[in-house]
Amino acid sequence: MFEYKKIALAVSLVLMTTACSDASKEEATTATVESKTATTENTTQNAEQTESEKANKLFEDIFMENVMRSPMYQSYLGIKDDQDKWDDISEERAKEDLEFQKAQLERVMAIDESKLNEQTKISWTLMKQKLENDIADFKWRHYNYPVNQMFGMHSSVASLLINQHGISEVDDAEDYIARLNGLPELFEQLAENLELRAEKGIIAPKFVYPYVISDSENIITGAPFDDGEPSALWADFSKKIDGLDIDDSQRDELLDSAKKAMLESVKPAYESLITSVEGIAEQADTKDGAWKFPDGEAFYNNALKRTTTTDLTADEIHQIGLDEVERIHEEMRGIMKEVGFDGTLQEFFVHMRNSDDFTYSSTEEGRQRYLDEATAVIDDMRGRLDELFLNKPKAELTVKAVEPFREKSAGKAFYQQPSMDGSRPGIYYANLYDMSSMPTYQMEALAYHEGIPGHHMQIAMAQELEGIPSFRKYGRYTAYTEGWGLYTEKLPKEIGLYEDPYSDFGRLAMELWRAVRLVVDTGIHDKKWTREEGIDFYVNNTPNAKADAVKMVERHIVMPGQATAYKIGMNKILELREKAKSELGDAFDIREFHDVVLGSGPVPLNVLEQFVNDYISETKSS
Repeated sequence: MFEYKKIALAVSLVLMTTACSDASKEEATTATVESKTATTENTTQNAEQTESEKANKLFEDIFMENVMRSPMYQSYLGIKDDQDKWDDISEERAKEDLEFQKAQLERVMAIDESKLNEQTKISWTLMKQKLENDIADFKWRHYNYPVNQMFGMHSSVASLLINQHGISEVDDAEDYIARLNGLPELFEQLAENLELRAEKGIIAPKFVYPYVISDSENIITGAPFDDGEPSALWADFSKKIDGLDIDDSQRDELLDSAKKAMLESVKPAYESLITSVEGIAEQADTKDGAWKFPDGEAFYNNALKRTTTTDLTADEIHQIGLDEVERIHEEMRGIMKEVGFDGTLQEFFVHMRNSDDFTYSSTEEGRQRYLDEATAVIDDMRGRLDELFLNKPKAELTVKAVEPFREKSAGKAFYQQPSMDGSRPGIYYANLYDMSSMPTYQMEALAYHEGIPGHHMQIAMAQELEGIPSFRKYGRYTAYTEGWGLYTEKLPKEIGLYEDPYSDFGRLAMELWRAVRLVVDTGIHDKKWTREEGIDFYVNNTPNAKADAVKMVERHIVMPGQATAYKIGMNKILELREKAKSELGDAFDIREFHDVVLGSGPVPLNVLEQFVNDYISETKSS
């Protein structure tokens, strides 16, 4: 509008050669006003830009401040500055972190939100919310199990050394050895954390401890700890050293130092931790839900809110789960008829669970066949991405089996993000410990979820985004991230994949699994279900092996609320997609929709909804 007025004024001045002086004064005044308007608008834009730049620099500073306080997270990102150290997990450090976050929040609040551009306003809101939540959740910091069958320092230190701590020069090897020697202090802090929680009555159920002890013993089994085959750590360090261009004497010196560290630091650290864990285990009971904690109901409600980024109650989530189970069962009955099975759905579940037609052998050949075919599924999907996406990640993706030292207790499958500098690819880990728990009819859906177009598309693309601060690129909102993963299990069907009805059944089986999670998680933590009741609900309502059900229920128990994110997130993405399709009609483009979902990094579901609403409005107006 302003440009149009300036042009009109210029034309009128040329035409009015006999204009009176009063008219000239009036036009001159108009030009002056418009000039001032232009100056005001430019000044406003400059102020906005300045405040936005100031804000984004602050966000980057805060992100890097937090990264540099965690040597372990640095390694996950591929930063080597402190790769000779472990994190400080002491209670004193936790209190220090709280004050650190309060100071960061003050710096964020000093930003004038009214002067920020739209993208920076989103970043400001998310940073403010994150810090406020972290500060508010400080009172719940002990409401977790630092070691359990899913994760914990006892297994993550070995996993980090093997998978994240690369050795490309001698300094890297020396840092690796320094970390081996740093384990006694780290595990001493870990033992103190366990004791502190025990004093508060926050003790994992009895079933957890054999897993923790077994995983810990596995790490110190084999050479140089005993006369067996090389241990996981020794094999890893030796292999990495062999890749260095150094003389034999230097190689021998590094190997001797690592061996000494393993025998004099690593082994005693694990033995001491095992003793501590055994002591805590003697105090454990068989109560499974968060309701057993002091103020456990409030803790669980808060956990649900943080996980789902919604205000859904435990009762509402429980009912959503029951409704989804019923819907998916009906779809499965259609597939059951398609393949000609004569019997009930539960009988079909038993057939699918027990049939040898859908499992590969528990041999090296069988496991390699699974990895090769999962890779082929991902490669095929990679070739179809242009049908669904405008943008694709640059980072590579590989498929690996979970390492032997943690495969017995680790989850069915998971994804590990690429390094910040792109030197390490994204990894889809398949747990091939029990091949009966990895049926081939679920292979496609699992590969899509963990790899492409699932977690690798979302997480790797987020890391590669330009124009948004790092805390958004590397942040996590479980409902968004896992909701996307589950959504992308269904997405390939819409372009003609899952041609085998059994594979389509596998897709439904995995969606059903996530629907049951809503029921069982709330059942255990809100309705006081026992571990056995949770296992029975899985076995009776899904085709998965009982071993899957046991692992899943045990996961629910040690990670309250986390498993509710998948289905809640998927439902929201589907709801928003249907809204966009309904309102835009022929103007709807699935590729544009996916760009909206992925194009700003991980966000809470309410923010994602606003993005989609804006996309609908902008598409309509254009």
